[in-house]
Amino acid sequence: MKLSLSCIRIVLLPAIVILLNISCAKRAEYLTLEGFTQGTTYHIVYSPDISGSPANEVENLLHRIDSLMSVYNPSSLISAINRNEDVVPDTLFIEVFNRSREIFELSGGAFDITGAPLFDVWGFGLKRRDSVTPQMIDSILNFVGMDKVELFGEKLIKKDQRITLNMNAIAQGFTSDFIAREFDNLGVKNYLVEVGGEIFCKGVNSKGKLWRVGIDKPIEGNIIPGEELQEVLEISGKGLATSGNYRKFYEENGVKYSHTIDPRTGYPVRHSLLSATVVAKDAMTADAIATFFMVAGLEESTKFLNSNPAIDAYLVFSKGEGFGVYKTAGIKVR
Repeated sequence: MKLSLSCIRIVLLPAIVILLNISCAKRAEYLTLEGFTQGTTYHIVYSPDISGSPANEVENLLHRIDSLMSVYNPSSLISAINRNEDVVPDTLFIEVFNRSREIFELSGGAFDITGAPLFDVWGFGLKRRDSVTPQMIDSILNFVGMDKVELFGEKLIKKDQRITLNMNAIAQGFTSDFIAREFDNLGVKNYLVEVGGEIFCKGVNSKGKLWRVGIDKPIEGNIIPGEELQEVLEISGKGLATSGNYRKFYEENGVKYSHTIDPRTGYPVRHSLLSATVVAKDAMTADAIATFFMVAGLEESTKFLNSNPAIDAYLVFSKGEGFGVYKTAGIKVR
């Protein structure tokens, strides 16, 4: 499935690559699961603490999330909500919706799961791009904003029936967290779950060390994950996500337009921030905050980090002819 990945990263390739030593994994008897989901891939590495394979459990979890959050699935819950049908959101959907609302407020509206119509009009969504005018943007902004949709008991109430939801910028992170919960329930002690580049990991890798994750260098033409690395981070017991705006854009009349749209203004962003890697208590939070940072830019992101010490980040920005890096104290590099 492919979740309406028009929320900021519709066609962005994962900006991170898991660094695995296959021969060591075999010696330590770590096991792997991998496949396709949400229009991307997933990879799971785990220690053999349980009998049998959790492959069926993983597939069931992925199917459940697809049935809830995929706008490419006309039978999904979110598709029904977008058609204004009388449906009741389940607990997982409510969890993601509520966290989206919290980060919408934390980010001052920079993270917004109602922003898909703006991505469509700029050509990064499900529809073809047309000539964009200020009048078009102003009209769309009338039905964009999580402040225009509320949960009342078991009902989702829209202030405008044209409002649609798109959870791409948080769903893959949530999927990693959801699978990680299942591994905890099964009794797996060490694992790394990666879905579309969004990660949650626990314990240690096959060498008995922290899990290592590489951040791709944010340069044009670097389209193969892991080919040119900016840095290698070490993490455990947390979620990690990376977002960037250097791989996908279009050029018109000599102007490059980023695939990152600011839902507050309705226009593509123009700032120096090239990629944002975020480490948080869970992958869902990291996923959404990384998207927020790519909308907000370097100055607003660093201000947020200074006020929120529970969030760590590794930010790469353009500086003259090269790159600059901002990283918080909690970021561990190899």
